[in-house]
Amino acid sequence: MSLDTLAFTNRFTQDLPADPEVSLRRRQVQGAAFSRQDPTPVAEPRMLAWSPEVAELLGLDPLVGESADAAQVFGGNRLPTGADPFAACYGGHQFGNWAGQLGDGRAIALGEITTPNAGHQTLQLKGAGPTPYSRTADGRAVLRSSVREFLCSEAMHHLGVPTTRALSLVLTGDAVVRDMLYDGNPRPEPGAVVCRVAPSFTRFGTFQLPASRGDEDLLRQLVEFTIRTDFPDIWGDGSTPLGQMVPQFFNEVCTRTAALFVHWMRVGFVHGVLNTDNLSILGLTIDYGPYGWLESFDPDWTPNTTDAGHRRYRYGTQPQIAQWNLLQLANALAVLADEIEPIQAALDGYGDTYQAGYRSMMAERLGWDTWQEGDDETISELFEVMQLTETDQVLFFRDLARVPVPDGVAAVCTDDEVLAPIADAFYVPNEVTGEVRTAIAEWLRRWGERVVTGGLDTETRRTRMDAVNPRFVLRNYLAQEAIDAAEAGDAGLVNELFDVLRHPYSEQPGRERFAARRPEWARHRVGCSMLSCSS
Repeated sequence: MSLDTLAFTNRFTQDLPADPEVSLRRRQVQGAAFSRQDPTPVAEPRMLAWSPEVAELLGLDPLVGESADAAQVFGGNRLPTGADPFAACYGGHQFGNWAGQLGDGRAIALGEITTPNAGHQTLQLKGAGPTPYSRTADGRAVLRSSVREFLCSEAMHHLGVPTTRALSLVLTGDAVVRDMLYDGNPRPEPGAVVCRVAPSFTRFGTFQLPASRGDEDLLRQLVEFTIRTDFPDIWGDGSTPLGQMVPQFFNEVCTRTAALFVHWMRVGFVHGVLNTDNLSILGLTIDYGPYGWLESFDPDWTPNTTDAGHRRYRYGTQPQIAQWNLLQLANALAVLADEIEPIQAALDGYGDTYQAGYRSMMAERLGWDTWQEGDDETISELFEVMQLTETDQVLFFRDLARVPVPDGVAAVCTDDEVLAPIADAFYVPNEVTGEVRTAIAEWLRRWGERVVTGGLDTETRRTRMDAVNPRFVLRNYLAQEAIDAAEAGDAGLVNELFDVLRHPYSEQPGRERFAARRPEWARHRVGCSMLSCSS
């Protein structure tokens, strides 16, 4: 399928007010949802990686990605027929403080298309050049952050986590200067562009900005458009007054957000920058900046160097931060609601929805079938023993399914028997002795006794556990190895890792190294332990 036959509908730019000025002048954009802006051409676009699943989602022949034209289009050098490129205007709270207008500073949407099987999808180029919202930045993205976004977007989808998708990763042939650690040592890096795909890139901050300015007319237009296009079950025939739809809309956003964060906690994903402008109104994972994967189990870990002092966005507080962000969204929407009480009820209900989802998820992970009284305490004890020695949480949960449980013949398993299947999860095996060894083994035996009360046979239980506990995730050091190779001109590891991550719950003989715990050399290396917002 030719890229010029993509069915652009561009509802966002057709139905919402545009910035009347078309220029790159950095400015405060008032009364508009977006600014029209073409991508800035690059020197030598070259396709580095391509997702066949996303191509199929869009109705494209996967072989299109091998064409020179695909690199031109998704590198930003050519606009396909029907495209109406724009940068969205929005605001947000950053690290708990209101930041005012932010907007798409390095992302330019080509427009919205209709697809054969996935409804409406927006194609957005991240790293496509400056926009009126770039402030002092250049609108570009470096290869290292682009590799991470491409790989993680698709890895999350295959893990079953709601997410924006990534169609392509294009090298630009241009150098981009960045100070990676903000320490006064900028250097040129290879530039790249990722084509991101989602039904909508609307964020909490999309509504916050007009609300903060008292622009109720624009706020109303944005909310009406969003409900009509992205929440058609709430919109119905459009006859319900908006003031009654707003609480329903907000309640649905709360429900989707709770479900998303349950998934994050399940797979060990840490976003790193949970600002209100980085939360999707659709409950999708969006904006893969300084994220990280929780390898060593530590609820206080954050991957973001900017957050190292306060650890606001650490793994263990992510669900609470989501509720705080929802409160800010509620404040923005409240002016349009007929009654405030249903909005407050939806916000209060977020905690119950999250807790119910979390308990159900943990019961699945631990092979318990259903939740029982006392399970909260057992899980709390688990998290305590996982911190007695450095424990790889990915390996621990995956291999827990192989730990023997009482079967009526061997009523009590020995310490050696229960510890053997999870031995690879311990970073310092010599520490698993004495009281530490005893505590872990005792918990495993209690877990085994609890499994028996669930009533699942061994094969069924292991199958269910393996379906929610991945063998392969995008470990931070693997992403860095792929980046290092790509920067040296070899895209082989990017594409091999991409292929591995398309089957995260399957055992993949010959690819065991991609499931191995973090090597010692990666413990404190930049890119493997923590990252900055520099991209």
